Amino acid sequence: MVRKILALITALLVVGLPAVAEEVPRTGFERTGQWTTFDEEQAFLTQISRKAAVSRIGSTVQGRPLNLVRLGHGPTVLLFLCSQHGDEPAGREACLIKLRDLAYSRVPAGVTVLFVPTANPDGREADTRGNANGVDINRDHMALDTPEGRAIAAVIRDYKPDVVHDLHEFGPTPLYYDKDVLWLWPRNLNATQRVHDEAEILSRQYIKPAVEVGGHTSGVYGIWTDPVTGEPIKQIAGDGQERILRNTAGLKHSLGLLVETNISRTPQQRVQSHLSAVAATFKLITERRVQVETATTLSRVTVPKQVYFDGADNQPPTQVAPAPRAYTLTAEQYAQVKDKLILHGVWSVPWHDGRLVPVTQALVPLLLDGRAQFHLVAGTPTW
Repeated sequence: MVRKILALITALLVVGLPAVAEEVPRTGFERTGQWTTFDEEQAFLTQISRKAAVSRIGSTVQGRPLNLVRLGHGPTVLLFLCSQHGDEPAGREACLIKLRDLAYSRVPAGVTVLFVPTANPDGREADTRGNANGVDINRDHMALDTPEGRAIAAVIRDYKPDVVHDLHEFGPTPLYYDKDVLWLWPRNLNATQRVHDEAEILSRQYIKPAVEVGGHTSGVYGIWTDPVTGEPIKQIAGDGQERILRNTAGLKHSLGLLVETNISRTPQQRVQSHLSAVAATFKLITERRVQVETATTLSRVTVPKQVYFDGADNQPPTQVAPAPRAYTLTAEQYAQVKDKLILHGVWSVPWHDGRLVPVTQALVPLLLDGRAQFHLVAGTPTW
């Protein structure tokens, strides 16, 4: 008997013990049907960190962590920003599910995928649109007054994403504004044409069919439409404001994408709609990687010839000016904006008693020209 036991032990040591299947983490939403809590998310990300790189990129006003999840390694970069508005939770749930699925399967070759799973943890905890100070983070991508906005800017500067996919939700207006999913590209006229066009292709030719094949209705964000003819009636949102992420992303050479789900639908429908849209972004990269990378790469080396201080791709501008070669800042002005320029990836050189900021990208005049609606300081343009 002893010899039999020893033989069995020897055999197990030789062939190895049976592998124990690793438990795949599940979100609170998957387990209970309720939105994932803050503590559940942190525990979930701790488990995910065994398969993916999870890092802290900042802290909120109330000290909660702002997390970044990175999967895969490659020159093509996708960034998913989830639930900037705390009372719009479905995008966050979709991001948690998707990043888990990627972590436990495989990321497409040559692609780096980034998730900020909760871009506004304080707002999510309080179920409010703004952060703990009541600031709308999606109106802070130029001023960078919030810790959340600064963390997002640093990620975009450091990783230079080809696509920035921003997940939101909207409140419907019966009859004229009641689709299941709405989508939009950067409308700001200062985005390079190639980036603008590829972003519109992503919206119209990828997001739209992806959500509609699942039986969901979709349309352009911010546009009321006639329920019979489908013709546009009135624009109520979705303009070219440069401080909104989809537009800021376009100015920073990324395909900015806004996807909004209808809060009057069931939580399951909303999350599934977002997951369909996320899958469409991956499909774009699979099918149009060359076109996307060409657009973003050329955008980064394009020096603007004109600056548009208002208008949009569906609204003629009233303020257009030749782009200066640079802006000069006094020492005092530079001290006010130095940290923000660094976060935006804008470089400068000493100049007399101040600084010279070359206009190497269309973002610079919108930050430093007094004619721009959301400028940081009014620098002096020079040719």
